[in-house]
Parts: sequence; structure tokens; C-alpha cells
Amino acid sequence: MDPRIEDHAELLVDHCTDVQRGDMVAVMAPPAAADLEVAIYEALGERGAMPIGLSLPRRAMRAYAAAIDADDVQMMDHALAFVEETDVMIGIRGAANVSEMNGLDPEEMQAFAKVQKPIQDAQMQCRWVGTQFPAPGNAQKAEMNTDDYRDFVWNAVNKDWDEQREFQAQMVEILDDAEEVRIVSGEETDLTMSVAGNPTKNDDAEHNLPGGEVFTAPVPDSVEGTVCFDKPVMGMGREIRNASLEFEGGEVVHHDAEQNADVLAGIVGTDEGAKRLGELGIGMNRDIDRFTYNMLFDEKMGDTVHLAIGRAYAETVGEGNEQNESAVHKDMIVDMSEDSFIEVDGEVVQRDGTFVFEDGFEG
Repeated sequence: MDPRIEDHAELLVDHCTDVQRGDMVAVMAPPAAADLEVAIYEALGERGAMPIGLSLPRRAMRAYAAAIDADDVQMMDHALAFVEETDVMIGIRGAANVSEMNGLDPEEMQAFAKVQKPIQDAQMQCRWVGTQFPAPGNAQKAEMNTDDYRDFVWNAVNKDWDEQREFQAQMVEILDDAEEVRIVSGEETDLTMSVAGNPTKNDDAEHNLPGGEVFTAPVPDSVEGTVCFDKPVMGMGREIRNASLEFEGGEVVHHDAEQNADVLAGIVGTDEGAKRLGELGIGMNRDIDRFTYNMLFDEKMGDTVHLAIGRAYAETVGEGNEQNESAVHKDMIVDMSEDSFIEVDGEVVQRDGTFVFEDGFEG
């Protein structure tokens, strides 16, 4: 077995989730990630934890989702009970075909998202982490050969996370006491939002492996302006290109996309919370140096900002502030590498992808 797989597994059960003797650990892994699943099971055995394997058969799930009527989709009480009794959840991505869910009716996918919300809420109470195994389907989508993609994934995953935390802490310090953030990129993105009273989190790979971002929640009704997401985003198995949103009083008042605008409309229309922003994230992982159609990596790129419509994470909402609630949390990316800047309380803190605390910054 590639020793990088064993390192990956060790990070998941130690750094990310701190698995202890007697913990009940749910491992959700697709067939493409079998080697990583084996390494995780070995690491769990060494700690005296109890693993429960859950497969993610995307072909079977697609067939089910395509066959069932949206009105027949029900809350899965047994799945909720299972999650509530679980100490740790480790979710692994790895696709033989990244487009397996393509072609599903957006209305049916909205129905699934709504009934899954209580389960998602329960998962947030566990110690949880999501990660990526470098599977051939993901390599193909990234337009990389399998060996190069493995190097890319493990360079981003198996790194010194203490050092990364210290680097990102500089941006956390800037945002933690901030009142207003403005994001400008080209002629199509000029967005302002309040983050007053909301804490900023330092993602050093506790819940996502790889980590590499700082993130907070906008005050829901404060978002004003327009944003164009110039990096593609996958939704319901389809590629949304050049999605644009216009906000007034915190709500989306107009949305469009050059490709698969109906999918974007379906996401925004999931519920009232899907019309508002739940996250502002700033990518800071310099080992992620290319776009790969994988949000787990793409949102961490050092020259990007990502915004999520929908659910806000509770830990990013300050006492007395409103938490945006939704059945969805859809991240979308703005390229900040050229003709762009981030402004915090009137001061530029990043220009053309370079932070104020990095060499080469030009205010």
C-alpha cells in the first residue's frame, strides 16, 4: 500500500477526529476508495474503536432518485437514529464517474435535500470529517493523469497543519473584529456584507481534509451587490458556468448562469434560506494550485473567495446574531488572482490574490 494512504488515514482518525477507545465510528466510503477505507479500519483497530462501514453506491442512489416521485420522499427516521448514536463520522469521496447524478429532476433533488436536513443537523453534532481519495473519475474530471492527481491530492492533504494554522491565523485576526467586508473582482463582482459579531474560523483540516481556508458567516440581511462566480460549480451532477447573483437586503433578487441556469434556479429555490448567504470563505492552501472541479479542494485555493448560499454553520454565528437556516449549503467560487481585492472595514487586505501579510503585497 502507498504509505501516503496510511498517512492520510492517520490524519483522519487522529488530527481530524481524535478517535478514542470505544468510539462508534461510521466510515462512508465508495468502492473507489477501498484502500483508504482499509487503512482507516486498521487505524481504528489500533485505537480500540468500533467501525461501521457504509457504502455510497451512487449508481444505485441515482436509479432510486430517478424512480421515486418527489411527493413520496420521506424522512428516514432510522438513518437519523443511527447518526444520533454515532460518535465519529468519516466521509470519503472518490468517484468512478463524477457525473453519475447527471440528469436528475431538480425538483426531486430539492425534495431529498429537505428531508435530509435533520440528518445533516445531527451529523454536525458528531466529530466529523470529509475527505477525498484520488480516484480515477476525479482525476479525469481534473484533466490529470491518475499518478499526477494522486500527487496533487496528497500534497494538499499530507502537510504540516500546525504551520498552516499559524499562516491562516493572520487572516483570522483581521476578520475577527471586522464590521464590513467588500469583495471586488473585475467589472462583474462588487459585493458588501456585514460580519459584525460573527466569529471567524481557522480551517486547519479538522472537518475537511484538506483544510486551508478561513471562514465566517455574513449577517443574513446585510448582503448587497452583485457577484459572478467565474469558476464552474457542480450541482446535481451538472456543471453550472458563470453563475451570477444579485442581492438586495440580503436576498437574491436575480440569478442567472451561462450554462445550466435551471439547476442554479433549483438550488436557490430550495427554501427561503437558500436565497441568502450562509458563508464567506477565503482560500489559503498554497498547495492547491489548480482548479479541479472538486469543491473540497477548489474552495481552498489561495487566490479565491467562496460564498455559500444556504445554511450557515452555527460556530460562525455570534451570540444574538441570526443563523441562516436552509436544507442546502452550496459553495461557489470567485477567482481573485487578477483585477481584484478584498477590503475589510475600508482597508485592502488582499490584492490580486496576495495577502497583506505576504511578500509582494501592493496595497
